[in-house]
Amino acid sequence: MRGRSEPAARKDRALIFEVKGNSLDDGPGIRTVVFFKGCPLNCVWCHNPESKKAQVEISFDREKCIGCGSCLAACPENALDRAETSFIDRKRCTLCMECTSACPSGALSQVGRYLYIDELMAEIEKDIPFFRASAGGITLSGGEPALYMDFSSNLLQRAKLKEIHTLVETCGFFDYRKFMEALYPFLDTIYYDIKIFDPAEHRRLCGAPNEKILENFRLLTAECSRDGKELLPRIPLIPGTTATSENLTSIARFLKESGSARVELLSYNPLWLSKLSLLGQSAPCGSVSSPGEWMPVSQVEQCRKLFSDFQIK
Repeated sequence: MRGRSEPAARKDRALIFEVKGNSLDDGPGIRTVVFFKGCPLNCVWCHNPESKKAQVEISFDREKCIGCGSCLAACPENALDRAETSFIDRKRCTLCMECTSACPSGALSQVGRYLYIDELMAEIEKDIPFFRASAGGITLSGGEPALYMDFSSNLLQRAKLKEIHTLVETCGFFDYRKFMEALYPFLDTIYYDIKIFDPAEHRRLCGAPNEKILENFRLLTAECSRDGKELLPRIPLIPGTTATSENLTSIARFLKESGSARVELLSYNPLWLSKLSLLGQSAPCGSVSSPGEWMPVSQVEQCRKLFSDFQIK
């Protein structure tokens, strides 16, 4: 039997944790963003921690809880306890979702649902007038869309039949041949994350080696240049971790050598910490410095200057 944490390789359905319409943050124009659940990396600072596991999860928001006790009566495993810090004994929980169905306030909610391609396209097609008016489209994000290669390919092909602009946000940890066959022909734009250049540090903080990520980027740079497609490298600025002079200079040099002249710097967002708590988790000790603070604009500009020194905008 397939494990709950392994996504099924199907063309007709995938595990999605959010479909966000009217987005202005994930590509040009007004976009519908499809957030896939599951990622081959395990970055300690992930801004979407609910996207990491390729399985359904339960979120508990204590501020929404009205203390009615409906969930306690509904849980067949007695996995809920007000004395528990996170309320849910996740070792006992079987993810039957009886508690989420019983909760009247939405304090307990299911994170992730399987969507069929026709359901998803029906949601996307509602926004086509906004795409047309703003030169927008759809963005596949996550998590990692390439984890669901067949489904993502099917979705992109369906979108191109409707003349919808397509974009993928990827961590770059994928089989290059499969990506080029299944996704690349149906993409207009690729947003490509490069987080840490040092292989040992990348493995320690992201849970996987980065050689494949860097090599895939080199190859994609040449392909996109030839085909006139946009490939935009992006770097999340994590204080004391990715946003160091040594790391950013190494990445800037790599981008220059790869033939890339652009970069997007993603300012650190501390809201991931509250998202972690909803899942009953906490940040690893020492994972980032000043974890509860937004990054000052002046610090972002200092990081940007390191790239301008390499003629990268």
